Amino acid sequence: MRWDSLSAPPDEAGSERAAPAAPPLPLALPGAAIRTFDTPGFAGMTFHEVRAKSIINRVPGTARVPFEWTVNPYRGCSHACVYCLARNTHTYLDLDAGADFDRQVIVKVNAGELVRRELAAPGWRGAPVAMGTNVDCYQRAEGKYQLMPQIIAALRDFANPFSILTKGTLLLRDLPLLRRAAQVTRVGLAYSVGFLDEALWRAVEPGAPSPRRRLAAVRALADAGFSVGVLMAPVLPGLCDDDASIDATVSAVAAAGAASVTPLVLHLRPGAREWYARWLGREHPHLVPRYRELYRAGAYAPQAYQREVAARVRIAARRHGLARAGVGEGRRPAAEPGPPPAEQLTLL
Repeated sequence: MRWDSLSAPPDEAGSERAAPAAPPLPLALPGAAIRTFDTPGFAGMTFHEVRAKSIINRVPGTARVPFEWTVNPYRGCSHACVYCLARNTHTYLDLDAGADFDRQVIVKVNAGELVRRELAAPGWRGAPVAMGTNVDCYQRAEGKYQLMPQIIAALRDFANPFSILTKGTLLLRDLPLLRRAAQVTRVGLAYSVGFLDEALWRAVEPGAPSPRRRLAAVRALADAGFSVGVLMAPVLPGLCDDDASIDATVSAVAAAGAASVTPLVLHLRPGAREWYARWLGREHPHLVPRYRELYRAGAYAPQAYQREVAARVRIAARRHGLARAGVGEGRRPAAEPGPPPAEQLTLL
């Protein structure tokens, strides 16, 4: 796939109540209620409220992930990460993988009741459920719609193991609920922090909490007794893959009390590839030839480069007393009674 520009639609202005002035419904979302909100945090965003028919989804057997079942209460994400691997899923809804993904968010308003119903189904066998594997379930919209407390409560009530991967500090709102869930089932928690550089954060993750705020959330969870993994992702070639960036990031991860750090080099699936290429060509044109070489074979950087990055992260982890360079396990808070610590619950 070529490294060319991807045209994005013009910015949309938010309206006070939105229903009459909202853009046309995507063909794939008949009957959705369309809303905008006049608060600054939602400026330019449109929310499509839908009643989903199902919510616990099986991951295709061809996917390169080690989990089988996921729950995604949202589609689209206000974090607006230019590299987001989920961007292409918006094209299934007659929306584009660029600006629409950042600004047109699908909200499954009945997610909590669906999770509870599907966990109660006779055929459900209590398999682990992963959340945050597509778009972030603690993105800004969660503060408005509050779907996650209902979902976590249902998983807790059925003692069903689950994991959450997020960039959202709003997760801390649900800490009491997570602690109660951890008394009856395995709870795996992980944060995504690829680098510390604030200029880079503002450029590639403009809607997400800062890396320092995410690490403060890791510290709060660790202090509450959770074993929290940090996914050092993505490692961006030419932007945060140097020794100084890796060392600073791993040092901060260790200081935050994380149980582990796992590097993940940027991969560029269709949709994300074009959007990221457009950004890179505009902001760092000198790196375009390097990316052409690294990603000429497809979505993934060469194995040799990935192994090199992983080795440097392992060395930094040892240097800073972070014994494990792998995804952390979920465990029950030590301050509260409960069964023995759970086995590792892999997130990514």
